[in-house]
Amino acid sequence: MQFASLGSGSEGNALVVRRGETVILMDCGFGLREATRRMARLGLRPEQLSGIVVTHEHGDHISGVDKLARRHDIPLWMTHGTRRAQGSSLAGITAISEIHPHESFSIGEIEVRPYPVPHDAVEPVQYVFSDGAKRLGVLTDVGHVTPHIEASLRGCDALVIECNHDAGMLAAGVYPPYLKRRVGGHYGHLNNQQAAALLGALGVEKLQHLVAAHLSSKNNTSELAAQALSSVLGCAPEWVAVASQSEGLDWREIR
Repeated sequence: MQFASLGSGSEGNALVVRRGETVILMDCGFGLREATRRMARLGLRPEQLSGIVVTHEHGDHISGVDKLARRHDIPLWMTHGTRRAQGSSLAGITAISEIHPHESFSIGEIEVRPYPVPHDAVEPVQYVFSDGAKRLGVLTDVGHVTPHIEASLRGCDALVIECNHDAGMLAAGVYPPYLKRRVGGHYGHLNNQQAAALLGALGVEKLQHLVAAHLSSKNNTSELAAQALSSVLGCAPEWVAVASQSEGLDWREIR
């Protein structure tokens, strides 16, 4: 199983998971032309997508989903709450499956396991992907870590974890007070130390890949995020990959 990122951050997010002929896109916060360009960088074409799974309705995750699905007739999976929050933007798309936040489903050769997360959206979920032998856990857009999140991600072979902000940079930064409260709040985004604490609580003996994701361009740096995560593992910061907004992340293979 392989995975890659088209881009990660407040200006657009999309993650690709591939196993054989099955290619799943998780979210798409990029316009049709930009998403197509970013996929081409990874050697992919939109018509190769087996489906799109959606985490929640915020624009940086869903703004390009309807356009991509319509143009290339791609089936969608999302919770009832996320679908309802989108209103008429999904009108005319017939291949939409509503998922239960606690029930797994399969797309081709990949099992997709959603799990609910605390975030300021209607019914947000994140996902664990499995080919039956290996597991990729993804966690972004979450305000705090719950026991269920820990249980869902324990024992994964690869992890993509939100390191949205450095708490000190956010507190001293340019955001207005209400936005600082939202980002750093119980239903906002994980900071570096929260992400590191989660990593420390998980069993990481099988971990082959660790990716820091959804970094704020104003309230974090890749160096701070990598240092926080690597300090838990006792590895060099360079071992921790960072999914960037502009370049995303090239293919990683879980063996």
